[in-house]
Amino acid sequence: MSTFDQEITREVGVVLSRRVIKHAWADVVWSPDQVLFPAPDTPADTVISDDGERALIFAGTTTIELFASDTSNYRDNMIDGQPRLWVAARLQEDKPSFVRVTADPTEGEAWSAAGFEMVGVIPMPDMIASWIAAFTDAFHVEREFLKRQRDRGERQERGFGPKPGDRRA
Repeated sequence: MSTFDQEITREVGVVLSRRVIKHAWADVVWSPDQVLFPAPDTPADTVISDDGERALIFAGTTTIELFASDTSNYRDNMIDGQPRLWVAARLQEDKPSFVRVTADPTEGEAWSAAGFEMVGVIPMPDMIASWIAAFTDAFHVEREFLKRQRDRGERQERGFGPKPGDRRA
């Protein structure tokens, strides 16, 4: 394993898009627009632009944290063509109140079921991609998949397999 002399966390800024829509159940739709690194020194909820139909809002800062146990997920994300970041936000009074960013596809997909009002995918900035690639190179360990083999007695106890006295036994 090589030495990794960089941080395992990065603070990033999150810009969200709020579009006005005509729909029976919603007036606006939120989506991630971009992740900024380094994070700007800008207050959360700052409106960057607003043309009446679409507004770009700086939602605030959050931390991307890398874990050695997730390097296979980072690697799959990086080699899958265009690397992506998953951005999730909780909304309160039509404003983002909590934002998260990850490079782990499984974590990003899990956020959809975790109660976040907005989960989206955006292209990963090059500086973040090179940082994650260096981390993955330093900490990735290929693990062999070992399928557990059950013995015949255990299967029969659970009601599977041939029954006692069955000719196939």
